[in-house]
Amino acid sequence: MSDGYTDTDKQQDLKILHSMGYAQELERRMSGFSNFAISFSIICILSGGINSLAQATSGVGGAGIGIGWPVGCLVSAVFALGMAQIASAYPTAGGLYHWASILGNRFTGWFTAWLNLLGLITVLGAINIGTALFAAGAFPELGLTGSENEQMVIVLVITAIQALINHFGIGLTAKLTDFSGTLIMITAAVITVLCLVLAPTHDFSRLWTFTNYSGETGGSVWPQSDSMLYVFMLGLLLPVYTITGYDASAHTSEETHKAAHSVPKSIVMSVFWSSLAGWIMLSAFVIAIPDMNAGAASGWGVFFGTMSAIMPVWLTKIIYIAIFIAQFLCGLATVTSASRMIFAFSRDGGMPVGSKSLATVHPKLRSPVTAIWTAAALAVAFVFLALKIKIGEASLYVTVVNATLIFLFLSFAIPIVLGFFAYGTSKWPAPGPWNLGAGLFKLIAVLTVIGMAIIIFVAIQPPNDAVGEITLGFIVLAVVIWFAFEQRRFKGPPIGDEVAKRQAEIAAAERAVGEA
Repeated sequence: MSDGYTDTDKQQDLKILHSMGYAQELERRMSGFSNFAISFSIICILSGGINSLAQATSGVGGAGIGIGWPVGCLVSAVFALGMAQIASAYPTAGGLYHWASILGNRFTGWFTAWLNLLGLITVLGAINIGTALFAAGAFPELGLTGSENEQMVIVLVITAIQALINHFGIGLTAKLTDFSGTLIMITAAVITVLCLVLAPTHDFSRLWTFTNYSGETGGSVWPQSDSMLYVFMLGLLLPVYTITGYDASAHTSEETHKAAHSVPKSIVMSVFWSSLAGWIMLSAFVIAIPDMNAGAASGWGVFFGTMSAIMPVWLTKIIYIAIFIAQFLCGLATVTSASRMIFAFSRDGGMPVGSKSLATVHPKLRSPVTAIWTAAALAVAFVFLALKIKIGEASLYVTVVNATLIFLFLSFAIPIVLGFFAYGTSKWPAPGPWNLGAGLFKLIAVLTVIGMAIIIFVAIQPPNDAVGEITLGFIVLAVVIWFAFEQRRFKGPPIGDEVAKRQAEIAAAERAVGEA
């Protein structure tokens, strides 16, 4: 095959998967680059990096990008390194859930699954709402207003298309996310060059100049505060929220060639290249803002205002079309990731209803069709409800999206912290081929706890103070449900003797989908 995938490699992938008690039902058609591209596409610096840009520029100004972006990316990178280490040892779909179960126990696995699933569904809704709002701002000639009802319709349409593409198998999805990875890099490079060439001034000192734009001077993106450090910390939400979604590489492990090698590399490299490309592009953009004070005051309109000020309309339209396509493909890849999480959790009976159907793979398309459409339907339902329900003056959507950040990173952190204690024990006797070494991995695990504390702190600050209550409420509810119902019902993934008992079942499942 084109990436050197041999029959020996295939047998090794099968051997690892069988050793964990699972059949090769999904089709292993993703190259190492495709596995990288799906995470790179979900991170999508043209989505979060642009749609949430004001969190930095209306915080501490240019330093929010020049200094804040690398700091936030380092926080995300810590999680990525820890996840990569575990992914190499346990390359399965729904990786986080599986890791937390093996390295911890049934409860930690179950809890991680729900954190990750809730995060994936809500972030899918957030990505597609962001795409709808971007379209309204980028293409006013279409008559889009950005109203809540309009957002709902657009989200319904694009989510249905994303699910339909996923429905027809990983081959088509991988081709599109491969294209997305290339499109993101080219578009980011074009924006960077144009901003530097067309900038009315080239004041690079903006990138390390701190100016307090909190309150009305920054378009009221953040509440007024006299603490520069506090406002700087709030701006870290931009890079941390953007540089996430790299768990997609783990979720598509069972569809990836040489997964124990490819997946960890993809996780790390998708974070590295997104962080670097995003920093260069957004730094160039900050330099191109005609007037920093006016740019900050424009709040959430800083991107469109700057683009229209320095570029001709025809050129901005070409760039906007590329960005819109990249944002759509970001959502497409997120449907893939969420559906594999639902599929993997369901095959171990994790879903309270419908697990058998959700774990079924279409025999010809080799895709988890029911899981795909369920992920799409849940995301649309979330958008419909969240836009209509209000918490004070803000919609539930704004609050939940910030809670999503905590849910996702907690689902990343739990298996890493469990790995700190399990490494070298009977639960995790040996690392995979991608190995940081025991000392470095344990240091990463400690840094993960510190990173998690930073994320929780910034995510629950005003105007998002309801996020803390929602997060705590979810955790309490999950614990109650576990002890009241799931502790007796949920068996978790196969471990030990259960793996050996599944071999006949594995063979039958593979015959059913035509896996030789």
